[in-house]
Amino acid sequence: MLCLCAVVAVYLLAVCTPFGQRAENSLFVPAGGGGGAWMHDWSGVAYDSHPIPPLDDSAMPTLVVGCAVIAAVALVRRCRRRGCLAAGVVGLTLVGTTAGKDHLPRPDLVHADVMLVDPSFPSGHAAVPAALTLALTLVVSARVRPYVLVIGTTWFALIAGTVQAIGDHRPSDVLGSTLLACGLYGLAARLLPGDTPRVVRCPRALTAIGLVLAVAGAVVGGGRSDSLSGPLVHMVTALACVTLLWFTAENGPAPAERRTRPARG
Repeated sequence: MLCLCAVVAVYLLAVCTPFGQRAENSLFVPAGGGGGAWMHDWSGVAYDSHPIPPLDDSAMPTLVVGCAVIAAVALVRRCRRRGCLAAGVVGLTLVGTTAGKDHLPRPDLVHADVMLVDPSFPSGHAAVPAALTLALTLVVSARVRPYVLVIGTTWFALIAGTVQAIGDHRPSDVLGSTLLACGLYGLAARLLPGDTPRVVRCPRALTAIGLVLAVAGAVVGGGRSDSLSGPLVHMVTALACVTLLWFTAENGPAPAERRTRPARG
């Protein structure tokens, strides 16, 4: 509930105050980024480019494949309840981000340019890797969970930085979608019978590798060739969101144990 309340707080501070709007408008670049973003050619914005999932038209295929993997793991490990809750985390996160952009206005408090007043809170593209990563940690085993976190947070860091650098979203949009996914994950964890939240630490070496990869993803995704201050904010925001995602997953429920049929007799 703390994360879900934080979503509202971020919206009110960043979107509904003159200070928040001026701060983010000073970092915002027009959609497409004018080619200055390092990931411009891989964002789907450039003509005839091939976007990395889930940017541009690859969002829906990414969701379909991600949900299929979650369903397959849940069936193989015979943890159907966890699989349903994991699907709920993904579905509600995407519904929440869509509803937010449709129903949460961005009031023009600072007389900004017309391209800066369109609603964009929270980010749907950043929500996809965040929700899929958290959902998958619900159904995998304790041995696999650290690797899911490393791969998922690296992917998420790259996307979180990219959507800011190419001008699709502001830092508050990415933070809002991360908080929403983490909040829904926490609610799903509380609905698991017999499971108490506990810290499931990754091995130190794997944690160090995950940190290096997340930093690299945030730097590459948030980098621009025409600015320094903006990309720095993009990278810091992406890493802050990665930290929140990792902490939430580590302090979630115990990993699912595969159910075995009782032996006869």
